[in-house]
Amino acid sequence: MLYKSLEFKNTVGQKVKVKEIPVLEKRNPHYFMIQVRLQTFISGIYFDENAKKTYSFREYLKRVLKWPVYEQLFQSAELKNNA
Repeated sequence: MLYKSLEFKNTVGQKVKVKEIPVLEKRNPHYFMIQVRLQTFISGIYFDENAKKTYSFREYLKRVLKWPVYEQLFQSAELKNNA
């Protein structure tokens, strides 16, 4: 899976980085859900005056999504013969 990062300045002018944002195709059934969750996550950070410098979107999704949905989204391909 591909990931992207996003950097922006919040209302105070502090530089904030959000990393581990999954890149999904538009026809993926989870695409809309990820876009909405990302917008709410960023808007919460944008107006926070005590924001950290770096956030992990993947860790945020781990907290807010149900576990089966999280596993479907971040499923990794099994490696054959430990390769």
